[in-house]
This record gives sequence, C-alpha cells and structure tokens, in this order.
Amino acid sequence: MTALQDAARPPGLAPSTRTLLSLAAAVIVLAGVYFARSLFGPLALAAVVVIIVQPVRAPLQRRGWPRWAATTATIVVAYLILGALAALLAFAGVQFADLVGQYLDDLSAMVSQATTWLESFGVEGQVTDAVTSWLDPSTIAGFAATIGGTVMSVLTAFFFVLAYVIFMAADATRYQDARSRFGGQRPATLDRITAYNSGVRRYFVVNASFGAVVAIIDGLALWWMGVPAPAVWAILAFVTNFVPNIGFVLGLVPPAVMALVVGGWPLALGVVAVYCVVNVVLQVLVQPKFVADAVNLSLTLSFFSVVFWTLVIGPLGAILAIPLTLLTRALVIEGDPGSGWLRYLSGDTAAAPPPARPAERAARAEPTDPAAPTGPAPDRGSPATRGLTEDDDGAAPQPDAPGGSGQSAPGRD
Repeated sequence: MTALQDAARPPGLAPSTRTLLSLAAAVIVLAGVYFARSLFGPLALAAVVVIIVQPVRAPLQRRGWPRWAATTATIVVAYLILGALAALLAFAGVQFADLVGQYLDDLSAMVSQATTWLESFGVEGQVTDAVTSWLDPSTIAGFAATIGGTVMSVLTAFFFVLAYVIFMAADATRYQDARSRFGGQRPATLDRITAYNSGVRRYFVVNASFGAVVAIIDGLALWWMGVPAPAVWAILAFVTNFVPNIGFVLGLVPPAVMALVVGGWPLALGVVAVYCVVNVVLQVLVQPKFVADAVNLSLTLSFFSVVFWTLVIGPLGAILAIPLTLLTRALVIEGDPGSGWLRYLSGDTAAAPPPARPAERAARAEPTDPAAPTGPAPDRGSPATRGLTEDDDGAAPQPDAPGGSGQSAPGRD
C-alpha cells in the first residue's frame, strides 16, 4: 500500500512545503525593501509618474514629433506634476507648523476643558490620560515637527525622483515597441503589463480629479465658516484622497480639531457635517463607479495594503499602496493559471468562473446510489458481454412461445 501511495504522489514539493518556501521568500524580499525604502519609495513614485504621463508621447509622435522631442515633453509634464506636488506639500507643512505655534495656548485650554469634562462623567484616569496625551499641545507640536520632517525628506528625495523620471521616460521609448517584437512569444505577459499600466493611470487620474473637486469645495466651505488656514486643509483633503478607505478620516480630524479650538463644538460639528456630505457623496458614492474596474481590490485588502505598505516604505506607502498591491498581484498571482481563486478573493471578479446553470446545480445535488456500479458501462459488442446476451449461433434469444417454455420460437429448428 505504501508503494502504491508513493507512486501516486505527483512529482515535486508538497503544497505545504511550497507555501512555506513562498512565505519565507516573501519575508526576505520585504525585509530588503524595508531596509532600502529610502531608495525604493522614490523609485516607485517615479515609476507611477512615468506611467501617468506616458499617454502624452503617442499624440506627439503621431503629429510628426521625433522620439527625443516626445520624450522631452513627457519628462517636462512629469516634472510639472512633481513640482506642483512638492510646492503644495511644502506650503502646507510650513503653514501647519505656524498654525500650531499660533494656537498653542488655545490648544492647552481646550485640553484642560476636555479633561475636566471627562472627569465630570466619572471617566477613569487611564482613559483621561490617553485622551489628554493625544490632545496635548506638545504631542501636536511633535506631530507638526514630524510632518515637517516628512516634507523635508520628500523634498530631499525629490532629486532622486527627478533622475529616475529621466531614465524611465527614456526607457519607455524602447518599451513601446515590445508588443511588435515579443507579442507572439509573450502575449499574456504583455497583456498583464498593459492592464496594470492602464489601471494605475486611471486610478490616479480619477483620484486626482475627484480630489481636486473635494479640496475646492472643502476649502471654500471652511473659509466661509471662518476656520483658520482653509488652504492647508484643502491641500490635506486633496492628498488624503489618494489614501483608500481611511483618507477621509485623515483629512477630517485636523480641521475639525482646529474648528473646535477657535469656535467650539458648533463650528466643529459644522465642519464634520460639511465633510461628511461632500466627501461621502463624491468619494463613497460617485468615485468608486469610475475606479472599480481599474482597481478590482476588495475593501479588506485595500485597507490592509495601506497599513502594510506604510509600515514597509513609510508615509509614501499610504499613497502608493494600491499600485504596489496591484503590481504584486500581477507578478505573483496573475501569471499562475491555477490561482484564479486567489484573484477572486483579492477582488478581481473577472477571474471567477461563470455560475453553474440550474440544471447543473440540480445534477450535482442529486444523491447517488452507493451500491450502483461506478465503472464504465459494459460494451455490448465485446465478446465477454455478447456471450451473456446472445445464443451460440450469434442470434439474440427470442421470448418463449405462449404454449410453454419447451416450445421454440417460430422460424427456428
């Protein structure tokens, strides 16, 4: 029995061993990415920017521009996007730091009032200390300094991003001929790359468009309500729109706290109401209809990707979480024909097989007789079965005559 079992095993490693080896390899790769995050983050950002501006090249070449001129125009557009983002982040970081220093005393008074209000309801000291530590002016000032340090880190890495954009844009000129050269050898791989580029481009373009609309509406509403530094909160709303699932909360909390400091609970509740109406309508009800086909990620995986990539490559991972997750799925899962169920679990509904028809479901649900033979039906033309159903002369047996079993059928000797 053991020999038969060993012979029946398929060649290669056991599934559990392959799973453990895959997890070990993933840990090693992610550890390398973590230690090289200062280089990997700008590289990923540059790759995303090049993917976004790549459609600028084709119309220019159709108009007769040489390749070097079209490549130069693509690089210029990428630089304009990066320059605008860097300017917005620098402005918001400086203004936020000045804002915290200006309202530091008011923040202290609000913390004291919050502590007294919680103690009046009999809240335990640990909960009060936790809330107080979060609303402590020194904590907020440290948070502002962290944001300023993050902005400076991004500006420091800006030089590397600019260099990466030049190299990647120049290489993209050669890669556009890949389908004509390797389309017959690697059609599936080229299709996955094309689908990935299209999905990333559509995701960021749609998010940028809706983020700009949300930022303008939120900024005008905050300015009308008298919240300090509405431009800073508008920029924050635009940036956090690229963070899936939790970006709305990240963009809401700072202006709500500032409104609470300067105007009390009525103004803070007004800010929350405006953000809920504008952001929920645009980001939750309208925007997913435009990016659902481009992303095809489940809500759980989207939220986990934000936390995961932020842990791996830092704050930039929150913005690049969706592209990096899509890239991982394209490289690891989509190339395996037997991993359709994993793609379906990740949110790719196109990988699911069509549902069974009612007749097929009914056939599967019918109970089977355990005593019935499970082998193939006997061949009526084989010698073994023919001897059971025919006489020696080859004629099929005839039924007995009505007179009795000893009488032969008419026509036989």
